[in-house]
Amino acid sequence: LHKSARKRRMCAFVLSVVTSTSSRVSRTILTSAISFASVPAKSATASRSFTTSQHARFALQRQCAANVGTAPASSLRPAFKPNNASFGLGRLSSSNAGVSIARHSAVLSEDVFTQQMAVTHDSFEVVKKDIVDEYGAYCTLYRHKQTGAEILSVSTDDDNKVFGITFRTPPSDSTGVPHILEHSVLCGSKKFPTKDPFVELIQGSLNTFLNAFTYPDRTCYPVASQNKKDFYNLVNVYLDAVLNPRCVNDPMVLAQEGWHLELENKEDPLTYKGVVYNEMKGVYSSSDSLLTRESMRSLFPDTTYGVDSGGDPTVIPDLTFEQFAGFHSKFYHPANSRIFFYGDDPVEDRLQILDEYLSEFDASPQSKPDSEVAWQKKRFTEPQYQKHPYPAGADQPATHMICVNWLLNEEPISAYEELAWALLDHLLVGTSSSTLYRELMESGLGESITGGGLSDELLQGTFSMGLKGVQPENVEKVEALVLKVLEKVADEGFAEDDIAASMNTVEFSLREFNTGSFPKGLSFMLGAMSKWLYEKSPTEALKFEEPLVELKASIAADGSKVFQDLIRKKLLENNHRVTVEMIPSKTLEAEELKEEKDRLEAIKEKLSVEEIENIIETTKELKRLQLAEDPPEAVATIPALQLDDLDKKTREYPIEIEENAFGSGSKVVRHELGSTSGIAYVDFGVDISSVPLSEVPILSVLTRLMMEAGTSDLSNVELRRQIGTHTGGIGVEMLKVPIESEGAEEFEVADGTRIMTKIFIKGKVTSDKTDELFGLMKTVLTDTNIGDAQKKVIEILKETRSSKESQIQGAGHSYANMRIQSRYSHSGAIDEMLSGVTSLQTTKDLLKLAEEDWPSFLARLDDVRKSILNDSFRSGVILNLTGDKKVLTDIEPSVESFLGSLPGSAGGEKLPNFDSIEHPWVVQSKEMNSLTIEDEGFIVPTQVSYVGKGGRLYEPGEKVSGAALVASRYLRSTYMWDTIRVVGGAYGGMCNFDSKGGLFTFLSYRDPNLASTLDAYDAAADALASSAEQLAQRPELLSKAIIGMVGELDKALSPDQKGWVSLVRHLGGESPETRQKRRDQILNTSADDFRDFASRLKNLKDASVAVVSSKGGFEAAAEAGKDMKLTELV
Repeated sequence: LHKSARKRRMCAFVLSVVTSTSSRVSRTILTSAISFASVPAKSATASRSFTTSQHARFALQRQCAANVGTAPASSLRPAFKPNNASFGLGRLSSSNAGVSIARHSAVLSEDVFTQQMAVTHDSFEVVKKDIVDEYGAYCTLYRHKQTGAEILSVSTDDDNKVFGITFRTPPSDSTGVPHILEHSVLCGSKKFPTKDPFVELIQGSLNTFLNAFTYPDRTCYPVASQNKKDFYNLVNVYLDAVLNPRCVNDPMVLAQEGWHLELENKEDPLTYKGVVYNEMKGVYSSSDSLLTRESMRSLFPDTTYGVDSGGDPTVIPDLTFEQFAGFHSKFYHPANSRIFFYGDDPVEDRLQILDEYLSEFDASPQSKPDSEVAWQKKRFTEPQYQKHPYPAGADQPATHMICVNWLLNEEPISAYEELAWALLDHLLVGTSSSTLYRELMESGLGESITGGGLSDELLQGTFSMGLKGVQPENVEKVEALVLKVLEKVADEGFAEDDIAASMNTVEFSLREFNTGSFPKGLSFMLGAMSKWLYEKSPTEALKFEEPLVELKASIAADGSKVFQDLIRKKLLENNHRVTVEMIPSKTLEAEELKEEKDRLEAIKEKLSVEEIENIIETTKELKRLQLAEDPPEAVATIPALQLDDLDKKTREYPIEIEENAFGSGSKVVRHELGSTSGIAYVDFGVDISSVPLSEVPILSVLTRLMMEAGTSDLSNVELRRQIGTHTGGIGVEMLKVPIESEGAEEFEVADGTRIMTKIFIKGKVTSDKTDELFGLMKTVLTDTNIGDAQKKVIEILKETRSSKESQIQGAGHSYANMRIQSRYSHSGAIDEMLSGVTSLQTTKDLLKLAEEDWPSFLARLDDVRKSILNDSFRSGVILNLTGDKKVLTDIEPSVESFLGSLPGSAGGEKLPNFDSIEHPWVVQSKEMNSLTIEDEGFIVPTQVSYVGKGGRLYEPGEKVSGAALVASRYLRSTYMWDTIRVVGGAYGGMCNFDSKGGLFTFLSYRDPNLASTLDAYDAAADALASSAEQLAQRPELLSKAIIGMVGELDKALSPDQKGWVSLVRHLGGESPETRQKRRDQILNTSADDFRDFASRLKNLKDASVAVVSSKGGFEAAAEAGKDMKLTELV
């Protein structure tokens, strides 16, 4: 989950924006901190919880609407589609005639599913049976007779099985007790008495999802796996964790996960420590998070949504152990739970395992009434205006943030209204050309959008919209503009074509429902929970056919009036509106640190000698417990897989390569899959090696313009309308892939000079609309209107600058990692130049040029486009096609026509083979960059640190065994977890090993420490060497490490992801045979491999440091002897 936003767009830290190249709205959630107990995909981050800005509900309507128009890699699709599902294009009518997305044919028969729906158990009563036809989901709602717990059992032919248990947990204050409890229940239980079963599962499971979420009013504990044995192991551990946790009897768990006073020597100052405490200090360092918090608090002054379920760092230390344990006792009874199963496992097994746990509890009729979420009444007689400070850096521009927020409803709304709001949201803010979004950005009043529009995953919906980067003199104009645009739309309405395009986009996503590698079943669960949690039908929350037909009929009859009435009634005539202004303060960070210091000094002054000694002893005891190993007999209680349970073969995906397809001079790559429901996924790749490295930042602007500037014949609005009307979305992204050098041996570390660079225009479409998709792809590549794009370019660059500044503050570990890697290879230097710290200054320079010398900027844009459309253009084209057999057959004429229409000729110049020569960017990087190795610190306004250290582990030409991946993963899920997170109190601790480049980095996330973290990194090699000896004596631990690594290799992928992964593998030059050999090496990992890796780590070559922290953090580090070259960034 800590990968780039491109790969994991659902996960964005500290309530920062979630955007796509084709849908530019910043989806900042207005529901306080939704905390994820995260297990990152590639870095087993020692962090459990983090906040996400994408809509947490993930209901089918809202999840799809929030992601419409995104590139296929990050779009959403369901397991099934209804027969003859269709959606109208162009002019809307009440009929469903139009393009069809065929229903996916089930592997199992409907009779089998019907039988699963009919399963009974003596301990459960059947409440309701239902089929969600939209997704072929066969559902039975059960109630446990003894406890009253409700269970939704969903049977499908999806082997990615999902379980989740959710409790309604509305807090009454901002101590963060729901969030802290979410962390804490996973720290041991009655049946599994280890100190952290969660980590045991990380280390040795094939899970496809293992996490927990804290919402403002609920806490969810979901797991998923494609392996049935592994799945039920996970279910067992999670059920015991939430129902019988150790934490309610052991104050040390609250001390570790929540907060505690720490003191090692009586003369030292007292400090606060705790994982959630430090996590939330990081959250409250973010201006976006503070804006979200204040907006939420202001709209809900009387209910649970007005407090912070994640925890306010100034309030968290008020939480007592009695309150903590009492919260669990009150809300974690089975009667207050909603339990969910999904997949192809037998319903009998589901009910049996549940009864084993639930039968230990009696009825609790008061549990549900006590957890009821109260409605916030619209009691404002006039709109409110509030001002609050946010921390700003010394060199940061003194710009403001303005967000206008509405509470939409004070009673339940129908499915029809929900869908109407989803469509209205898309019309207003869904894309860069949507009415409200466009007017705000083109006004020049601010740098980027904030608020993100509709948020409806809680009991009551909200709508929020505003701007960041607003100059003081423009503050009042922002609110006025928002209201003016809404008034205009309420009076004049939307164009019929715009409504049709938005309807097509939303409906395409509803029917496709592509969740990527995110389990479909989890999307079902969270969607069902949006109604189930509030005593409504869980399955009704997943259905959209009837409200869709009703909405189409209303639009056919009344047109835009449907939306004009909503705007007028729910927004313009709604006085329950609060405009929140965030004002920059260059002293706020220091003031908050002083306030904390004064508070702790006052506490210490009142302590007796005995009390001080008790704190010192408790500090020692906590650290002793944290570092102590679990007894083998306790570890043995955690259910585990065996190596024999693993698939020994690597997963390969179909691929067919056709060079010089149809005599066009271009390459076509096809991936024929079992079924893609009539959808073709198209990735149109164009070589960009001819673009000078110095101009690649200009290329990044050009790729944005492709989607946002229009063409010679189409305005931006008209282009977006065409995309929405005819396709499921188009996006543009840049790809840089390391490739195998000619003559290189298997597993050999590369020197970073052999790379392939392309931009990909990615889209999805039903097969009968392929001509339209190809036409749009060609148009945006060759005919983007750059001549009149100065205003748009300035808008893009301001937004980019604002986004990068927020990202550096909220995800500094990724920038530290890029900076470190840039010192050891030119491939890394290129990455850092384009996406790292350097890119922030580049963005500022380009913005200045665009504002002050547009002709020069325009000339560079034009030169970049000419560099792409050169004489060798066709030889650099790759058309990557993913679909089922019928789709690929049906689109073949369109493919031939498209390739023949591209610029250039089949006989044009040929690109060189970049596996045999240095890439031009590498050659230019060598001229620009000497790869200086130095320790650097980057100053930003923050209360936490992001600490990185790394170096070269393998030299170019050396061979890396797959066993090294096992050792690296083991290190981050054991030592890094225990030392950086558990003992150190950081929100995350991880290490990354690049086996192709030979580089290794340590990283921490939202870390209260700096100097001691660097010391911990230095001790990691010895710790791993010690672990090697233990693994030699305990083969079951070695097996667990191997299983966990295989689990990372075998994640579930959606059809479009399979096609993309297969293409990238092909481009990189790695063969299936090599992948199989690596898997064999992983499966045969030994303790000796761990010893070898530890030895290399001990001698990490030319190690260097990169840290993102505050000025005070660096001053303290310098006192501890950790000196760095400092640069003030924000």
